[in-house]
Amino acid sequence: MAAPTARSIYQVGQDWLMSCAPDPAEVARVWELRRFAEIPAGPCWRVVEAPLVESVHAIRRIGPERVGPILGDVYSDIAWWLLPLDMEDDLDHVRVFTVDPAGWVLKCPPVVHSLEGRWWIERPDGSGRLTDPELLAAAFGPGGYPHSAGASV
Repeated sequence: MAAPTARSIYQVGQDWLMSCAPDPAEVARVWELRRFAEIPAGPCWRVVEAPLVESVHAIRRIGPERVGPILGDVYSDIAWWLLPLDMEDDLDHVRVFTVDPAGWVLKCPPVVHSLEGRWWIERPDGSGRLTDPELLAAAFGPGGYPHSAGASV
């Protein structure tokens, strides 16, 4: 049996992302035209905006195996972290974050490739895994997220 290709693995994440949209068929159509799909925060996740470079450092602090999907844009220097719906006001104290309200529209490229400088830094994997807000806040805090013993920084 052949090993799964990267594209087929990414397709699972793309299917999950499409399932979070009100009209998955419209998302597929828009992506076929090589345009951004507009997927509102709400039924599946919340969105937190953070500076792009600091987000890359935060991924290292948290560990890529513990983060959920993160969309980045090199032209606007922004990363959008997808977080759980039940997130309280855990991130209001972190000045570099903008917590977007339910219904706010995230302009998404497909998971399988980038568009106009926007790409999935951490791709959805199809599991629905999202970043823990407490880990995210700690990673952006003064000392960053405390790694377990032996983890590289």
